[in-house]
Amino acid sequence: MRCRIPTVFLAVALLAAGCGSTSSTSSTASNSTHSLQPAVHFSNCMRSHGVPFPDPTSAPREFKQALNPSLPHSPAFVSAVAACQHLLPGASSQPSPAHSQTQIAAALAFARCIRSHGFPSFPDPSSTGDLSHEMLAHAGIDLHQPAVVRAADACVGVTHGYITKTDVARFIAGR
Repeated sequence: MRCRIPTVFLAVALLAAGCGSTSSTSSTASNSTHSLQPAVHFSNCMRSHGVPFPDPTSAPREFKQALNPSLPHSPAFVSAVAACQHLLPGASSQPSPAHSQTQIAAALAFARCIRSHGFPSFPDPSSTGDLSHEMLAHAGIDLHQPAVVRAADACVGVTHGYITKTDVARFIAGR
């Protein structure tokens, strides 16, 4: 789909990196507290989306240790990061090469699944993982046909959280 889900691991790494070291001077401590504000807002947002996310600390190692290692692989985490990513300054919308390959594989699996649900002309995504409304129209896929929506909803599971039902609904709505 055109809109990409942000790199989960990048978000966690940025958050951890944003939790810089403390200093004994009050001006540096004030700057450090100010630089933690985006991390605090991001953590609060993640928790508001039902993800047990640790509070940012002044030490990246402590933050990483507090983060459940299986959490970034959960669909709920991926969805929460997508909703909260805007709170991380400097968060790139460009995926890492490893994420990009995983995302493309997920999009390909999604397309295969849709084809297996009765839409043999459903196209594969582009080499960058994009799937546009134009590509679907060219293939004769009507996004507003209830059977297409049901197939898409049924196939989100094969993407392991890279494409969610919310993503499908947004894509269909043209957002």
